Amino acid sequence: MVQDLKMMYGRLKRWSKATDYYLESLNYKWAFTKKIIKVAIALHIAFFAGMGGVLFYYSNHNPHITPLMAFRWYVDGYKVKPVKFVPLKKIPDDIKKMVISIEDYKFYRHNGIDIEAIKRAIVINYKVGYKMYGASTITQQLSRTIFLLPVKNMIRKYVELLIALEMEMILDKDRIFELYLNYCELGKGVFGIKNASYYYFGKNIYKLSTDEKSRMLAILANPIRYSPYNFKNSKLIKNRYYILKFRYYTYNKYRNMLQYAYHD
Repeated sequence: MVQDLKMMYGRLKRWSKATDYYLESLNYKWAFTKKIIKVAIALHIAFFAGMGGVLFYYSNHNPHITPLMAFRWYVDGYKVKPVKFVPLKKIPDDIKKMVISIEDYKFYRHNGIDIEAIKRAIVINYKVGYKMYGASTITQQLSRTIFLLPVKNMIRKYVELLIALEMEMILDKDRIFELYLNYCELGKGVFGIKNASYYYFGKNIYKLSTDEKSRMLAILANPIRYSPYNFKNSKLIKNRYYILKFRYYTYNKYRNMLQYAYHD
């Protein structure tokens, strides 16, 4: 009997020590987790504060150079041409409509992130077996164009989402679209639609034909690999080109018919 009690006492003592060790381990892990959470919160607050200041500045000023432009110049060795800025109201309406239709048709209705587009992209890409359709909004594209480097990973994507959400809170839609059209990458060292127009076609954006506009805007999906003249091997770029060209060729033809009818 006494021996049994001693054995039971020994087991209880060992169990008590194991329990104490386990609780100490939990307390240590929780204390460490709390520190990580506090650091993460502090970093997010600092990020939002700093980014907010930059975005407020960009609400009335244009960037002289962006991280992407610097990367293309110093890392990739491209000769980056200075941006030729064009105010949004002076950009041809059909170019604006073409960009909205092919890049982000819900641009003026979402808050920086299009959840439905993400779902649609997952389904389409799964069906075709490759990444044919992207879900990044114009705001997200602008976020990485003027703030981030072309390094694809989850951290960059997360930061892109944070910037897009804050950008939508500080800048109005027209300003976001204006910056996008003037700083979008359209070739090796080519940024903005005006630079691209002169670089590829040797003329101002106001003199571009529907075919030239379609070719130029189609390569927004991959402007480093393709140009307006060599995208025939890309299913994605070719589809974008045909969608833009024939949709807006029909639109312009119909508009001209109405103008002639009204004139007569």
